[in-house]
Amino acid sequence: MKKTLYILAIESSCDDTAAAVLKNNEVLSNCIANQKIHQSYGGVVPELASRAHQANIIPVVQQALSIANIDKKQLSAIAYTRGPGLLGSLLVGSAFAKSLALSLGIPIIEVNHMQAHLLCHFIQNKNKKPPSFPFLGVTLSGGHTQLVYVKSHFDMKEIGKTLDDAIGEAFDKCGKIMGLKYPSGPEIDRLAKKGNPDAFDFPIPKVEGLDLSYSGLKTAFINTVTNKINKNQNFIDENINDLCASIQKTLVAVIMEKIIIAKEKFNLNRVVIGGGVAANSEIRKILNQKEVEYLWEVFLPPFQYTTDNAAMIGIVGYQKLLSQQLGTLNQTVSAKLTF
Repeated sequence: MKKTLYILAIESSCDDTAAAVLKNNEVLSNCIANQKIHQSYGGVVPELASRAHQANIIPVVQQALSIANIDKKQLSAIAYTRGPGLLGSLLVGSAFAKSLALSLGIPIIEVNHMQAHLLCHFIQNKNKKPPSFPFLGVTLSGGHTQLVYVKSHFDMKEIGKTLDDAIGEAFDKCGKIMGLKYPSGPEIDRLAKKGNPDAFDFPIPKVEGLDLSYSGLKTAFINTVTNKINKNQNFIDENINDLCASIQKTLVAVIMEKIIIAKEKFNLNRVVIGGGVAANSEIRKILNQKEVEYLWEVFLPPFQYTTDNAAMIGIVGYQKLLSQQLGTLNQTVSAKLTF
């Protein structure tokens, strides 16, 4: 009979304070405190983020335990995000997790945030089985765009990455020039549904191998919009839907080109997507089309596990606890933690 393990997971890598409780691979609670203060700045302010984490972390953890109907003394281990992310934000979650684990006399488990985005597919899901190994992992977020060869839960190798801006960052910067609120990705996605994706032609950067670039595309978009505004002050208002549809189509095309190359190069039939931009409807549509066209097996995360969340930290913590990959109190957080 399988032993019941309860994992408290804490995620604080950026601007969301999150806590979750898992019973083995089943999510009992998944709580997130969003920080709205950053919207007026058009991006995350690290100092404000770490202060908000300090204010939010105790209430969020208490809420997660309450919803799960679990007393902290029943916990088997505590998992936390070690990196990558904002250093100040990571320190808040790390210090809280270590202190609580020490007081309860239970193991502490450090988790790589980007690994967790891919391994969220191993959370119990009645509608779909988890992917089999090996597979091509693709992380799409505001801070990362990576292609990863995944042999097992903790045997991952980065085979391609953005050389500059991440795809989520490109969405946000293009949205900013159009006057859209931060984060701009969801708003661009919404407006794109009403636009013509072929109205404007933007270049797809040519980068050798499996690396990719979004900086040049972002700059081309900004220059196009700026030049048009100089001739017509109402250009954005008159073309907002078409602009969103056209830039979204191109941003997605950049990563899709590399996914196809990587899949063929490594002869992988399974494509596993993770990260906040995995919620984008264009990416989901194109991947579902490729699944039929190329007979791929595509794994798209449930929407609640696309953005930063603690459930994905918890499932990694559970897998590590099973294999006794435990952390130590003297492990330091890392803003640039890699695979």
